[in-house]
Amino acid sequence: MTTSPVNILIVDDIAHNITALQALLARPEVNLLVADSGTAALDLLLKHEVALAILDVNMPGMNGFELAALMRGSPRTSHVPIIFLTATAQDASRTFRGYEAGAVDFLYKPFDPRILQSKVDVFVQLEQQKRQLAAQLVTTQQMLAANEMLMAVLSHDLRTPLGAVLASAEYLMRAGSTDQTPVVATRIKNSSLRMARMVDQLLNLARLQGGRLQLQPRTVDLASLCKSVIDEFANRDGGERIAFSCDGDGYGAWDADLLWQAISNLINNALLHGESSGAIRVHVDARECETLKLTVSNRGTIPADVFPHLFKAFGSSGAGARSREGLGLGLHIVQEIVQMHGGEVAVHSDDTDGTVFTIDLPRKVRSAR
Repeated sequence: MTTSPVNILIVDDIAHNITALQALLARPEVNLLVADSGTAALDLLLKHEVALAILDVNMPGMNGFELAALMRGSPRTSHVPIIFLTATAQDASRTFRGYEAGAVDFLYKPFDPRILQSKVDVFVQLEQQKRQLAAQLVTTQQMLAANEMLMAVLSHDLRTPLGAVLASAEYLMRAGSTDQTPVVATRIKNSSLRMARMVDQLLNLARLQGGRLQLQPRTVDLASLCKSVIDEFANRDGGERIAFSCDGDGYGAWDADLLWQAISNLINNALLHGESSGAIRVHVDARECETLKLTVSNRGTIPADVFPHLFKAFGSSGAGARSREGLGLGLHIVQEIVQMHGGEVAVHSDDTDGTVFTIDLPRKVRSAR
């Protein structure tokens, strides 16, 4: 995992002092922010988060002590460690004033460069560790949230189809072969398929949110991929309503398995929530050199109150009884997969055009994470 450089602020009104500090502290993992006055330093602090501030004490206008006091008075910068540098004669009262202003150290010039380097290294390492802990905390919170959702689903959503399976099986055991046997068998099959879809979605969500799903890009023809997905729906109710078209060269470098799932989720969403008699159109626009556009459209509109939650985990993608065919994870997973590829997914829905989901996909993966 690559991390951005750690920002260190240098404030000194003498140019050659700044140049000397830049030469001493420059390294790939450090980004040096330079200011020649207290006012310029405050402007930089408004724009950047810094891990350490190295301040000259004797500056015209606003000296280092005054700048430190302003930093300590702002919630945004009150936590920033400060090292004071001064060329004046060593004075205990000045040193005390520096520590009183919030300094972690007070160095008198000329100082040993190795000492300053060592002190800066400590704060750079502390910032890097803080970032790692923050990233780990986010991952842990996501996994905890996923676990909570998993338990909620296991205790609620899966009980309905599981209850239907158990009741139907009990009926078959008691009644034997009757005229109702095909109906009950169909109920068992449909409930089992619903549970299988729920389990698949939960597993995929856990892998996506836990950061354990890695892209495996290879050369893929998006048109051929769409056709293979559509073929999977051929024997399902409404599968004959799916039409495909393509303009241009659909080749690119993507994770074929993940894109297959995203396309499948969009088509499945159109079958479940679109008008039952309307056509479903899948189109690939591959006329651009750098990006492709995939659209999945169907008749019917999305209710306005559903739009804000459309791509959220366990959000609703439709209304009424048909919306309970899944967990509301399909579109959330689509968005996650598309963003992993550096692309974007959007939706437009009105009475004129129906509902159109659009995926803008770069031909080569440029991960957004």
